[in-house]
Amino acid sequence: MTALNTPTRRVATAVALAAGATLALSACSAGQITQTSEQVAAINGTNTDAGSLALRNVHIIYPDSEEYSIEPGGTALLGFTIANLDGYRDDVLTGIETDFAGSVTGADSIEIPALGSVVAGVSPETAKLVESVDESPQPTSPEDTPIVPAGVETVELVDLKEGVRPGLTIPLTFSFQEAGDVTLSVPVDAGPLLERNESEMSPIIGDAH
Repeated sequence: MTALNTPTRRVATAVALAAGATLALSACSAGQITQTSEQVAAINGTNTDAGSLALRNVHIIYPDSEEYSIEPGGTALLGFTIANLDGYRDDVLTGIETDFAGSVTGADSIEIPALGSVVAGVSPETAKLVESVDESPQPTSPEDTPIVPAGVETVELVDLKEGVRPGLTIPLTFSFQEAGDVTLSVPVDAGPLLERNESEMSPIIGDAH
């Protein structure tokens, strides 16, 4: 097994922190909606690699405000982390397409620098945490190029179609200038636990043997 060099390890650590941050944000969003402790765990996002790019925790964030909705015609936030593990060549996200939305905004011309990363679906405060993952002195040799702080983007799926429901997946195609196209099955966050409606026909817990 080949060991990762120092800059690549830093990028991998930043990716893990950012992916965890977007997942935690999704769980918090569900709690804000219900205002109770009854909620299901957020679904892990999709992970894949496209050339030297690592796409992590790609998911549709369950709405946490009136601005967003996963109902037909609504707008939803997309969460993801993309890291460029190439030490020399930049790449560009040129767009995201899906049949489950009228358009995807904020996803065109997003630069992903060599040994850098881009995060969507997190707050600026969380992004600063990702950026500060490595506070050690930076190497000066050309082969040890320091990593670039994570960029923060807001990517939205606008005019959602039928079928975007909690716990289900929809296909999204990411297009990159260098890495080409990659299509993912992207999950929708599970959201809050729905209230259970009981009737006289409902089984009584504890009576079954």
